[in-house]
Formats: sequence, C-alpha cells, structure tokens
Amino acid sequence: MLLMRFFAVVLFAVSSGFALLAQPDKPVKEYLGVTGPVVFDTKSYNLNWSSHPADNYYKQEYLVKGENADKFKSMMMMEVLIGNNNLKDIVAAKIAELKKIKETNPVAQYESFNNTSTGEYMIDFLLTANDANGEISVMERNVYRYKTITDKAGKKAILLFAMSTRSYGREVDGFLASLKTTKSDLVNKVAKFNIPAIKVPAQ
Repeated sequence: MLLMRFFAVVLFAVSSGFALLAQPDKPVKEYLGVTGPVVFDTKSYNLNWSSHPADNYYKQEYLVKGENADKFKSMMMMEVLIGNNNLKDIVAAKIAELKKIKETNPVAQYESFNNTSTGEYMIDFLLTANDANGEISVMERNVYRYKTITDKAGKKAILLFAMSTRSYGREVDGFLASLKTTKSDLVNKVAKFNIPAIKVPAQ
C-alpha cells in the first residue's frame, strides 16, 4: 500500500489536503544542480524524485540508499521558488497552514525561529496520520529552513532546505519520547548545514 506524501507541502501555497504522488520508473530529472549524494549528519542522500509543478517552482527529494518514498525513515528536500518573492509572507503562509491543521489534530505542533543576522527562517513541526481504527499510523517530524538566494548567474529565488524523519505504527511512541531529549539536535544540524550551491533554473 502506498503511503500518501502528505507532509511534503509545497513551498509557497497552503495545501488543501493529502497528496498521493506516484514514483515513475524512469530516470529522475535534476533541476537544481544538486544531483547528490549529499551528506547530512554522516548519511548520504541521493536524488530520488523531482517535480516542476509551476513555471517558477521546483522540488527535489533525496533518500538514503535502500529507502523508498512510500515508507522512508529520513528524507532531504530542496525546493526553489524563483523571483522576488517575500520570504516572510511565505513562512507566514506555512505557519497559517499548520495552525489550521492543529485545529483538528491535537498531536500536531510547531515552533518557528528566525535569524535576524542572516534573514533566514525555520519551522520545526510534527504531524500525524491515522489508520482506519483511528490509531496513529505515521508520525512525521519536519525541520524547514527558508532563505533567499542569488545564484552565480545573478538569478534570485527562495530556497527551502528541509529534513523529514518518520516513524510508523508501534515505533511512534518511542519516536515521540525521544524528541523530549533530542528535539533541538535536528534543528541545530539543519541550521548549521552548508547547503550545496543551487543553480536557479532558467525560465
């Protein structure tokens, strides 16, 4: 059974619901100049999926060898929105989305940060999905890091770099308990990560 990739929400728009994305059996197109592997916290992530859903918007996902998008333990994401967009407005839209989710999901939670010296923003959030019996079947923790970039050609864009970790079924309780002592670890690692240089695609 395919799991819905309902947490990889688009960078600049509020999601209207869960999305089910198929993984085509063909070479993945690389849009951003970051083929991989990209090493994060001693793990190597390889490009697994990409999308170009709008003229100025690109998405790429990276997985550790042996994992798949339907039931991964950790995923790296990079998304680019080209143009002179307002970073603060984009982050605010994501927070508004999370507030809406929290109204019907008491387990959902989020925390946001901003770095005044760099102009970057971060959101750390937790979401869940339930099985047919109402029990939590998937718990996902995401750390999103938003920043404005200008590539070597002078093209401007907003970049989302994100790390997502998941637990399933009986693992959920242990996953949630571990966050009480390790919650800040992933936030700090994402904040300090040297994001590979992005080549903003030509429009």
